[in-house]
Amino acid sequence: MEITEVKVYPKSRGNRKLKAYATVTFDNAFVVRNVKVIEGGKGLFVAMPSRKVQRPCPRCRKSNSIASRFCNFCGIPLELPRNFNPQQETRDIAHPITQEFRSYLEQKVLEAYEQEVKKRAQTDSQTV
Repeated sequence: MEITEVKVYPKSRGNRKLKAYATVTFDNAFVVRNVKVIEGGKGLFVAMPSRKVQRPCPRCRKSNSIASRFCNFCGIPLELPRNFNPQQETRDIAHPITQEFRSYLEQKVLEAYEQEVKKRAQTDSQTV
């Protein structure tokens, strides 16, 4: 599988850890959106798209975050699951299976991010 295109959308707000979103195209046939470029303690890394885990309210059956203490719709108290782990609050939608492919994906996304940052810096310096 080959990465045929990476589009990067830098976030321009100050000193935040989220630096950009990326859209990655595989073999000109499959697209994954909302790949994140994040500034971590050891530098930039790529985080795959994820969503919050939901659970239904026992009274109204509306979906709430798994970490919610009260239903967002009817207000009744909700019990946390027995073996609740805050790190399980989100679940990856798509992710690489092998370390080799994860490294390849991260390399391509970070290269595209660096190019986009340089391009924006040149554009900003030319308009000044």
